[in-house]
Amino acid sequence: MSDTRPPADDHDLTREVPFTAADVVLEERRCLHDGFFRLEALHLRHRLFEGGWSGRMVREVHHRHDAVGVLLYDVERDAVVLIEQFRAGALDDPASPWKLEVVAGLVERGESAAEVARREAMEEAGCEVGELIELHAYYPSPGACDERVTLFCGLVDSRGLGGVHGLDEEHEDIRVHVLPFLRAWELLQAGRLDNAMCLIAFHWLVGERASMRARR
Repeated sequence: MSDTRPPADDHDLTREVPFTAADVVLEERRCLHDGFFRLEALHLRHRLFEGGWSGRMVREVHHRHDAVGVLLYDVERDAVVLIEQFRAGALDDPASPWKLEVVAGLVERGESAAEVARREAMEEAGCEVGELIELHAYYPSPGACDERVTLFCGLVDSRGLGGVHGLDEEHEDIRVHVLPFLRAWELLQAGRLDNAMCLIAFHWLVGERASMRARR
């Protein structure tokens, strides 16, 4: 009979956190750039899984405000509200630097994630949100960035939505699209919804959509 016992170091990850920030020695924090975002060089050492300490290393960290994303979904019409805008980080994208996304924004001091979701829905899509359902909170790229994202699904009435929105002082030029869910899912499958917020939110919605519509 084969031995099916787990290896000795197979920790219960639901209960145990092996290390915390107390297991890191930050020797120096140096600012490399401080503009719309901040870039720092961290000189540090950390504990190792098998004991002892790492050597001194340097890691660059991109500091951002925490962010909120909200997939706007009209249960009655089985439609989603997406926005389209220019994204500097996608400037070298082989197709286009204009991206289809869910409504999103940065958390300002004193704001809750839910407040940001409602504010950004109005600013970017001219849309009032009813019920907010929190999906996940996650780090998009913890190897290089301290940003933490809270993702919601916001229930809306999509009738009359559309046009171009955004704040002039933030140079926003945001076009609103109201799409049947199945059309949006086709776009995702074709690679047009190619950002983490869209992918995570739509994969959540595809699993919950039937039960949400049954309750209407």
